[in-house]
Amino acid sequence: MKNSKPPDLLKNIKYEHLIAGVTGGVTSTIILHPLDLLKIRFAVSDGRSPNPNYNNLSNAVHTIFRQEGVRGLYKGVTPNIWGSGSAWGLYFLFYNTIKAWIQQGNTTTPIGPTMNMVAAAEAGILTLVMTNPVWVVKTRLCLQYSNDKVPTSLRYSGMMDALYKIYRVEGVRGLYKGFVPGMFGVSHGAVQFMVYEEMKSHYTQHYGLPLDSKLKKVSFMCNLCLFCRYEGSRGFYKGLSVNLIRVIPATMITFGVYENVSRFLLRVDKKPAPPVGNHKNST
Repeated sequence: MKNSKPPDLLKNIKYEHLIAGVTGGVTSTIILHPLDLLKIRFAVSDGRSPNPNYNNLSNAVHTIFRQEGVRGLYKGVTPNIWGSGSAWGLYFLFYNTIKAWIQQGNTTTPIGPTMNMVAAAEAGILTLVMTNPVWVVKTRLCLQYSNDKVPTSLRYSGMMDALYKIYRVEGVRGLYKGFVPGMFGVSHGAVQFMVYEEMKSHYTQHYGLPLDSKLKKVSFMCNLCLFCRYEGSRGFYKGLSVNLIRVIPATMITFGVYENVSRFLLRVDKKPAPPVGNHKNST
């Protein structure tokens, strides 16, 4: 009886997805970080703490700009760039690697909603394990107000200073605070990816296109709108309006840049090498 060779996961790794994901994540972060900061501050604003209480979006921007200047709107941007860039890069790398492994290397083979969800969930968990410390630092830097009466020894001057102080005071557990709630976010992302992939699959089948073909811009944007549906009680969704304003363009920028960069890199990688040794011998 012939022994079947186990599928090689490593051969499905393509660095193009990592680079494209990093590029998309960094681009959207640089453009939209102030909205991310506002979302975090709205979420923790309860009207009882000594920190500023914002009435609405315009009031928040005005207050931050008046008290902290333009730099105040970009607090936490460094870890956000590192976190978002690495998270999107790793997520797309892991997801496409796992998906290609399931497809046995044939990217035109549909794998169904269940396996799409499994691939997305596994990619999300792996990414969260590697990036959670960066998200902790980003959140804490975003919540540093100019009028804080926190001792200088406990204030963070930047990303590396925050990583060092959190580790020194709270240990590894401090860097992984919020990991469990983050797991729920992973499951949410898995459902979103499943829906997106299934919509894309139905679209390509309807028009008789290969599964890995590039969508038209209008169809691509309609699929991405599925990422932006939220519902629930107001208490659990503080900053929702800011988040919706941020999420829609952020998703479109990230996925749009990712799709174009990855396809460009993959196309360049597939270009045939120039022929060698075909020159006519001169006499």
